[in-house]
Amino acid sequence: MSERDEILAELQQLIERAERLDDVTLMAEMRRMVHGRQKATAATGEGSWQGIIGNCPALLELRPKIEKFAAVDAPVLICGESGTGKDLVAHALHDLGPRARQPFVSENCAAIPETLLESVLFGHVKGAFTGAVRDHPGHFVAADGGTLFLDEIGDMPLAMQVKLLRVLQEGEVRAVGGSKVRKVDVRVLAATNQNLEQMVAEGKFREDLFYRLNVLGLELPPLRERGDDVVALAEFFLGRASATSGRPLELGADAKQALLAAGWPGNVRQLQNEMQRVAALCDGPVVAAEDLSI
Repeated sequence: MSERDEILAELQQLIERAERLDDVTLMAEMRRMVHGRQKATAATGEGSWQGIIGNCPALLELRPKIEKFAAVDAPVLICGESGTGKDLVAHALHDLGPRARQPFVSENCAAIPETLLESVLFGHVKGAFTGAVRDHPGHFVAADGGTLFLDEIGDMPLAMQVKLLRVLQEGEVRAVGGSKVRKVDVRVLAATNQNLEQMVAEGKFREDLFYRLNVLGLELPPLRERGDDVVALAEFFLGRASATSGRPLELGADAKQALLAAGWPGNVRQLQNEMQRVAALCDGPVVAAEDLSI
């Protein structure tokens, strides 16, 4: 069995166990394994740092900030357009800090229905609501001693913002339907592609929570402002995709110029998807501008 097959088999076993146990801690372990594998793969990319590929001035300015912010325990608000790699920055803040050996738990606030978000974050006790067949610890408990990354924090409902603020202020959580309060030691990182200051002015985001989360701030550059990083990233993603398909491919000069001229509204995520599409459809071995969909 190849190393890849062994890893996939191990992950599948963990997934099955997590589903049986409703084990949030185990799910966090799985996420760390996947991230570790992705980070090890990305480390082979040119100009890679903590799995983040690129050497544009904006990224080079971010690196010392990330290192400095990682060393302290204050919340960090990571801002940037969708697809700019905010999750990678969150992982770097965790991996470079004193909590690196502790859990890293992440959640996309926009992906969870409002009625379930409280249970997902704070947990619930058996019988708290229909379908609550066992106790569920929640992400804050799973991340105790480590880091909780709340992506798309701007999509969190106002009612949940109040409850999150209380947890941040008091350092304790109470599960839905429960009476016991549990102390937790969690560093919270948050990310958004929205203008939270404008949302505060419009009454869509709590001002007190904004200032609580924005103790330290990082702004990620969009891909269209990263110059030659576009080509470096494209070559990395194309190399990984072509290795999977078993067909070596390389970018032609006209394709590189087309990539540099594109606007990339979906940023790095869009570029990655484009290279996967090219690897599947291009006759190769050299990718031409006409092979691109941009």
